[in-house]
Amino acid sequence: MSVLTRDEAQTRAQFLDVHRYTIALDLTTGEDTFDSRTVITFTALAAGDTFVELKPDTLRSVTLDGRPLDPAALVGNRLPLTGLTAGEHELRVDAAMRYSRTGEGMHRFTDPADGETYVYTQLFMDDVQRVFAAFDQPDLKAVFELTVTAPDDWTVLGNGVATRTEGGHWTVAATPLISTYLVAIAAGPWHSVRTEHAGLPFGIHCRRSLAPYLDADADEILDITRACYDRYHAKFTEPYPFDSYDQAFVPEFNAGAMENPGLVTFRDEFVYRSAVTDTERQTRAMVIAHEMAHMWFGDLVTLAWWDDIWLNESFAEYMGYQTLTEATRFTDTWVDFGIGRKSWGYDADQRPSTHPVAPDPDAVPDTASALLNFDGISYAKGASALRQLVAWLGEKDFLAGINTHFARHKFANATLADFIDSLAHATDRDVHAWAERWLRTTGVDTLTPRISDTGTDSGAGWTLDVVRDGSRPHRVTVGAYDLDPAEPARLTRRDLLELDLPLTAPVTAAGRRPALVVLNDGDLTYAKVRLDAASWDTALRALSGIPDPLTRTVVWNAARDMVRDGDLAPTAYLDAARVHLPQETDLAVVQGVLAFAAVQITDRYLSDTDRPVALATLTAISRDLIRRTEDGDDPGLRLTAVRHFIDAATQPDTLQEWLESGSVPGGPELDPELRWRVLTRLAVLGAVDPAAIDAELARDPSATGQEGAARCHAALPDPAAKTRAWARLFESDDLSNYLFTATAQGFWQPEQATLVREYVPRYYTDAVALADRRGPAIADAAGRYAFPVYAVDEESLDLGRTCLDTAEMIPALRRKLVDQLDDLRRALRVRTGS
Repeated sequence: MSVLTRDEAQTRAQFLDVHRYTIALDLTTGEDTFDSRTVITFTALAAGDTFVELKPDTLRSVTLDGRPLDPAALVGNRLPLTGLTAGEHELRVDAAMRYSRTGEGMHRFTDPADGETYVYTQLFMDDVQRVFAAFDQPDLKAVFELTVTAPDDWTVLGNGVATRTEGGHWTVAATPLISTYLVAIAAGPWHSVRTEHAGLPFGIHCRRSLAPYLDADADEILDITRACYDRYHAKFTEPYPFDSYDQAFVPEFNAGAMENPGLVTFRDEFVYRSAVTDTERQTRAMVIAHEMAHMWFGDLVTLAWWDDIWLNESFAEYMGYQTLTEATRFTDTWVDFGIGRKSWGYDADQRPSTHPVAPDPDAVPDTASALLNFDGISYAKGASALRQLVAWLGEKDFLAGINTHFARHKFANATLADFIDSLAHATDRDVHAWAERWLRTTGVDTLTPRISDTGTDSGAGWTLDVVRDGSRPHRVTVGAYDLDPAEPARLTRRDLLELDLPLTAPVTAAGRRPALVVLNDGDLTYAKVRLDAASWDTALRALSGIPDPLTRTVVWNAARDMVRDGDLAPTAYLDAARVHLPQETDLAVVQGVLAFAAVQITDRYLSDTDRPVALATLTAISRDLIRRTEDGDDPGLRLTAVRHFIDAATQPDTLQEWLESGSVPGGPELDPELRWRVLTRLAVLGAVDPAAIDAELARDPSATGQEGAARCHAALPDPAAKTRAWARLFESDDLSNYLFTATAQGFWQPEQATLVREYVPRYYTDAVALADRRGPAIADAAGRYAFPVYAVDEESLDLGRTCLDTAEMIPALRRKLVDQLDDLRRALRVRTGS
């Protein structure tokens, strides 16, 4: 299939003015395909040729201005429209389109819990062509009118209010001008909770088997939705631009959510079947806030081409966290961002595949290359850059600028230049220069303090200089802390210094040298920071005694970066975690530190001989946290500790006792998530057999139960089990995106390196063939989850390099392999200390 190039899109945008799509979808034609009939009215601004895109299973007929066109003229995904005269035209397309099992286009899912079927669209980038014919680029906005024929017991949801006309026939209210990739339909026997707010219908929806769990959280979800809606209306001068607001939690969704106007789709893991922590609830709330921000950033005003994807994602990311902090009970969201999200940007920005937040348009020549930029830079780094912009510019001027942007470009498209011009309209500061240095550059600056005592006979004093390895200006806060004389394991803040970097001269302050000096206290900029030797010694003794969790986050991130850069031994990080996590009071910090300690340090950065000691350390931390929470006052912390205890277990006895009794002593009870977690670890340890896995699946026949069983079967330390799992992954195309991911997650285990060694070279040939057959979504999963991540050795690195140098592969897989191999190089450097 041809990908659309930027040059082609610009040419077509200058040639066409698209007015309206009238689309009729029939979802009653069978399990494999659905019917799609599309009428497009458009104006050719001059005489000439163009093309329309679609990816049909069968193209039955095409007419242009009443004149039949030959369906055989379709080449790949392009149907030529030749000999157009200047003026109005009508194109009619009648096709059968294939349902998807990969989360692209019209995804179809049958719930194993009750046999009910659901379909929904995910039309991002160029997947609209899998559902209806379109001039598929973001700057050819149009009005969309949809009718849908569905089974009689189904409900249809769309971008506008959907009305049942008769039987299974539904009409969706026409949209205002939106881009093709934002059209959405979700259909099935949904369980719905509906309400009204600010004169608009609001609804939340899930499949029927999840109804009790959605009902249990409906008040929380709708309260968050209403609070964010009201807060955005306080911030933005443009009102919400659509006629309703539905949120559908859909199965097997590839992303976290999608900002379809009026119909946001979420992965239905956000409908919690099992116990979760308050931080996980905060994450769900942040995604709700993020997607609602897109109604303005992305839907009302849309990028002109995919080089400006940051105009969608960075803004929604920043606004999601900030608005949640301002409008809901989740007031410490930036702690979770700092410890759990920001590292996504830092890591991506240090790989060979890094790119500017706002790349040069020539660096995004087509849709295939654009898809690669939905990464930690466009989300986490971009949001961090905006947070720094607000700190530098001031929120009042920032909001004035974005409101100017909305007013100028509503229901249209805009570029980086347009946005910067809107900001410049609201301030005297040189935002053009700021954008060049922050949005057009790559890499992470490193800030290092240089501290000296400057006391004289007249009194004590100390001097701070900051060495900046990088080129960006930074507005930062520097925190100065002293040990509490009454409690030596606690620190008190003496002072906060507001600095603009680079400094023109060192800063001198009165008093003795602080015990701890923290650059970027408050985490308002995007940079790696270092601690001086004396401050690091203090942190080792009193990190958990720092009063603010955001400051503790900055210090933990400094330690994380030092480990990754080879400046701190991984075991030293584990030692700090062992000392301080049992006293840590912020759940997000505990989760973030344990995740890095387990996933990166224990499973990748330490050798096989050192790993057992690391697992013992994680077990000891988890046991201490379990003991600390015996009074039941902190169920989220206890749940986190139990999860990590399970994952770090090296002997099956305790886990088997929990599974047999159905509970951890003192709680929690083993709900489905914990039961599958225990069973997965027992499978890795060889302490469970296929019959026990099948028995658990009979107990929990849900979709997540099927995924758990697939993960467990693939994790068994048995050659035959590995052979079967590999065949399901790479030799059959039957697995859905979620079952593929679950199987891949189970396959590779650090404890089973010898058993699966033969599959490491096979991965590089089989993944290339798989990606070519099944496309970008499965390619992404194969690169992310099926990569032999625990094969940390030169042989694996050489195999990967050879694959990149010699194999032809689709861009989605190539990007994943580039990133995975760079992470592998880093792990090898950390292991060897070189």
